[in-house]
Amino acid sequence: MCRNIRTLHNLAPATTHDEVYAAALQYVRKVAGTTKPSRANADAFDRAVAEVAHATEHLLEALTTSAPPRDREVLAAQARARAAQRYGAAPIAASTTAAEAVAP
Repeated sequence: MCRNIRTLHNLAPATTHDEVYAAALQYVRKVAGTTKPSRANADAFDRAVAEVAHATEHLLEALTTSAPPRDREVLAAQARARAAQRYGAAPIAASTTAAEAVAP
């Protein structure tokens, strides 16, 4: 679940409230061990997400750095290059079954 949490500090363009909320939601889901709380726990879950998002926004506002902001386009290209190297450049066709993909 937490693989979707990305570094939010020092990006250009700046981090949005939606990105902070998504990271907070992923964090609370991981800690709670569920992606959707029961009705009995929904209020506590929602309150926790709001509090984590609020604390995260304050943290991001307070952090300072002398490094130039990182370009999101460059970071995305680097991530795609790592994925291509890790998983191979040519993905398996959608119509190919798993048995056909591993057959010699």
